[in-house]
Amino acid sequence: MQRICWTICLFILLGASQMPATAQATSRHKWISLFNGRDLTGWHSYHQSAPAPAWKVQDGAIVLDHSGNARGGDLVTDREFSNFELELQWKISKGGNSGILFLVHEDPHIGATYFTGPEMQVLDNQYAEDNKIPSHLAGSLYDLIAADPKAVHPYGTWNTVRIKLLNGQLTFWMNGKKVVETQLWTPQWDSLVAHSKFKQWPVFATYHSGHIALQDHGDEVWFRIIRIREL
Repeated sequence: MQRICWTICLFILLGASQMPATAQATSRHKWISLFNGRDLTGWHSYHQSAPAPAWKVQDGAIVLDHSGNARGGDLVTDREFSNFELELQWKISKGGNSGILFLVHEDPHIGATYFTGPEMQVLDNQYAEDNKIPSHLAGSLYDLIAADPKAVHPYGTWNTVRIKLLNGQLTFWMNGKKVVETQLWTPQWDSLVAHSKFKQWPVFATYHSGHIALQDHGDEVWFRIIRIREL
């Protein structure tokens, strides 16, 4: 009888030890919302404790609005992510410029999100000043790999994008079309960075986890339906 009791107890303990791992794996692969459509819970401005006044929520979207000289700065998630799949929609104003950054390291000694975080470019390809270089157009891995400009919708209309990062394998989609694919942290990647503007920043893309950031480039921009799943 005692042996049976010990067997039952051991079975229960072994089963219990497996449950958290299974639950964690299931949770890790579930989509979670990063924006509730009502307020900026889960976000703060870079190097600040809360979102800056220029970031607002209007009609179910996050809006950057500098009217009245409202103070801004890049908006970042409270949480950090490493392997993930991120989906969202963005809309840019005429002539506007912004970006979606990831692997952003927040450190008082690092002055801006782009010193560490690679960027999917958000841009009005037609009228923005920064539209002369292919790798600066919307959907591109900024200043590194150009996206197909035909995949982007014009200013004032919504674009649906997806960013997937898994063990350094990085892929961008724009409106259902794959527009960027590369492998981070390889000799080929190091060569890309060495021939870009980021060569002057030694910590660029060196962190394997970090915050998601929405860039304040001074222009009105909208983001909505922001969700992520950890891989």
